[in-house]
Amino acid sequence: MFGNDWDEVLKEEIEKPYFQQLMTWLDQEYAEEVVYPPRDLLFQAFRLTPYAEVKAVILGQDPYHGAGQAEGLSFSVMPGVRVPPSLRNIYIELKEDIDVPTPNHGSLVQWGKEGVLLLNTALTVRESKPASHRGKGWEQFTDAVIHALNNRKQPMVFLLWGNHAGEKEAFIDQERHLVIRSAHPSPFAARKGFFGSKPFSRTNQFLEEHGERPIDWRIPNIT
Repeated sequence: MFGNDWDEVLKEEIEKPYFQQLMTWLDQEYAEEVVYPPRDLLFQAFRLTPYAEVKAVILGQDPYHGAGQAEGLSFSVMPGVRVPPSLRNIYIELKEDIDVPTPNHGSLVQWGKEGVLLLNTALTVRESKPASHRGKGWEQFTDAVIHALNNRKQPMVFLLWGNHAGEKEAFIDQERHLVIRSAHPSPFAARKGFFGSKPFSRTNQFLEEHGERPIDWRIPNIT
C-alpha cells in the first residue's frame, strides 16, 4: 500500500473494519465526486517519508480543496499553483528563522525527502467543500500514525500549528520527543504566535542534541 516500512507499521490498522469501510466509501467518492488529492497521491506523505526516517512531523487539517492544489502533503501545493497564504507565512518564518531563501513554488516534496512527514488529519476532501471528509475515519487512522511515531525509540519533533493539530499533543511522550506548538500560520492567526516561534531552528537544535542529522530546509527553485 505504501511501498516501504509503513506497510508493516500500519498493517493491523489498515486491516481494521473502519479503515476498510473508509476505503470502500472513498472508492465511491472518487467515482461520483471531484475529490482531492488525486487518488495516486493519496498516501504521498508516507511514500516520501518512510517510518524509520521521520525526523519531524508537520500536521495539517485537511487537503486544499481547489483544483490542482493538493498533492497529498500538508501545506504543500503542486508546482505551478499559486502559493497559498498559510504557506507564504511558513516561508516568511523560514527566512526569518534560518535565512532560507523563499522558493519560486509551493511544493514541499523536498521536505518529505528530508524526513519531514507532512501529514493532514484527514487525507481527502471534496472540491470546494473544506472539512467535507472529516468524521469518516481518517482521524482514527491519523491518530494511529501519531501513536506509532510516538512509540518509536528515536526522538523526533512534532510541529503542531493551530488548535486542531494541538489536540494531538496529549498523545506524545515529551520526555522522548519535542513538541513545538504554536498558532496556525494562516493570515488570521500567524501574528498570534506563529511568527517568531522559530520552529525550524528549534527542530534542528533538538535533532543535533540527540545525535541526528539536522534537516536541510532548503527547497530548490523549479526552473
